[in-house]
Amino acid sequence: MNALVWLPGLTSIIALVFALALIDQWRTRRQPFQLIWALGMLFYGLASGCEAIGGAAGWSETLYKTWYLTGALWTAAWLGLGTAFLLGRTRFGYSFALGLFLAGVFTFLTQRRFDYPGVGLAPLSYFIAAAILAIAIAVETYFGNDRWPRLAAVAVIGASILSAVLMVTATLAAPGWALDPNTQAPSAELFPGTLRLLTPFMNVTGGFSLAFGALFSAYVFMPKRRVLDYSLDPHQPGDHFLFNLLISPVAITVNLVASLPGAVRALFAGKLHSRVPATILIAIGAFAASGGDALSRFGITDYFQIGKFIAALFLFAGFLVSIEAFRQFRVPFTSIGLGGIRHESAGATELAASIDDLNDGAHSEAPA
Repeated sequence: MNALVWLPGLTSIIALVFALALIDQWRTRRQPFQLIWALGMLFYGLASGCEAIGGAAGWSETLYKTWYLTGALWTAAWLGLGTAFLLGRTRFGYSFALGLFLAGVFTFLTQRRFDYPGVGLAPLSYFIAAAILAIAIAVETYFGNDRWPRLAAVAVIGASILSAVLMVTATLAAPGWALDPNTQAPSAELFPGTLRLLTPFMNVTGGFSLAFGALFSAYVFMPKRRVLDYSLDPHQPGDHFLFNLLISPVAITVNLVASLPGAVRALFAGKLHSRVPATILIAIGAFAASGGDALSRFGITDYFQIGKFIAALFLFAGFLVSIEAFRQFRVPFTSIGLGGIRHESAGATELAASIDDLNDGAHSEAPA
């Protein structure tokens, strides 16, 4: 069977099953991030399904538009928004604000690079909107308000509505779709620049949040070795805070790498919190998806489908590994259990409770 059919078909099945599991979980636990992730995985499944149908039966304009809207625009953005709501009570808002600001910058630079015709002030408008929302999110995070994910939602929902309007009003040149001549994978060349510029705006924001949010969550719950000290305490002098804020990405990265041996020892001792391996798997999935998208953007579409398939596998694996998120195997949407309820080991619970997260900017990080 053609790989353009079975590979995205399998990816679609995994993503849609994952979406159903998340909806089932949300039905019993009512956490906002579960429903938002479910939407993200639904879009993931729809986009891959469009690719499978297009490979099997041929493309149409409707299929082409649906593929771009759900896959190139909405999937990463909504998955990243779910991560924002998961980490809403932490200082991760600074990272989300940085990702949003970089998305605005990258959108502006993308226009400078490709010079899409007829975009007018769209690149500047996207950049200004990203900068304003990024500053607002950073300010909310600074004052310890857990409302910053709502501002993130304004960015994602607003961009999603705008993209839908632009898609409905877009007129595509015949035949209404475009495929890479070498790989026959769909490409975005027929869409107007105003719509294509929303792709980096939404994907950089969402991909950054999903990938680095997963690593941040793993770091919070693992036994730490602090090689570089820093503090994001808002009560310190302003110049000290700004210095610590600037060095925090480097400090977290160095401390994360230095903490990995201790995390491995805790794993074999049965004391590692399940969120650590779970979120590392999610991070791998996020980087796999982002890598495939990045290569596709530069015209290398050979690994696009493989990257999406690998990403779906790792994202779902991370979900299944997490005891917090997936405590019991049962028939979805029923109370019929297929296995006992899973619990964190006493050692893992004790270790997680003993970790001082305040120095790493993760105040009141609570299991979701």
